[in-house]
Amino acid sequence: MQAFLLAAGLGTRLRPLTLTRPKALVEVRGKTLLETNIERLAEAGAKRIVVNVHHFADMMKGYIASREWPTEVLVSDEAEKLLDTGGGLKHAQSLFMASEPILVYNVDVLSRFSLEGMLLRHKEERAMATLAVSRRETQRYLLFCNNRLVGWCNKKSGEKLCIGEVCLHPYELAFSGIAIVEPRLLELLPPSSEPYPIIPEYLRLAKCEHIEAYVHSASDWLDVGKPETLRLIK
Repeated sequence: MQAFLLAAGLGTRLRPLTLTRPKALVEVRGKTLLETNIERLAEAGAKRIVVNVHHFADMMKGYIASREWPTEVLVSDEAEKLLDTGGGLKHAQSLFMASEPILVYNVDVLSRFSLEGMLLRHKEERAMATLAVSRRETQRYLLFCNNRLVGWCNKKSGEKLCIGEVCLHPYELAFSGIAIVEPRLLELLPPSSEPYPIIPEYLRLAKCEHIEAYVHSASDWLDVGKPETLRLIK
């Protein structure tokens, strides 16, 4: 397995902390989010971790270069243009091995469910992508039928999108910012000349590819990309 650690974002929800540093270098319990999650991914078996950088890119590159990591860590440089989650993954394509699944992980997420178990499910189902999801309250949900991605909905706006075969009773699950994708999925993504998010691409690909759900306990996951959450765990 290899991994892509999404760390390029502006961290606007964490201001004022991110006015002087990237969100990946915000500390939780005495460790930066970057260090915590690199260690987490390495322990799960990631042989190579690609970290994308944009906000305070030079600070990020200096921090990565100055430390000894438990596995190979490479930088995907988005200093010139922030490419969002989809564009960022496509931009990093040349840094990944063609033979290993890619664990895509948001740097402002802390989790303790089994990433190894998620990888096993991904391989057993022979999925193009496996999305970590849970039953928790949020505004936007992914829709699944028989554990396969079939749509998306926004509770606040009332928007809803259903794809593929008709499913009479799709169920709603909240995306956890963690996925495992096959390297060939990157070949199917649009060029990264302009930024774009990854969720619409999963929905597009789900029309003809197997996009699987991996349901974990909501208590085994935390979004630390906002100050109120940080205050709870420090």
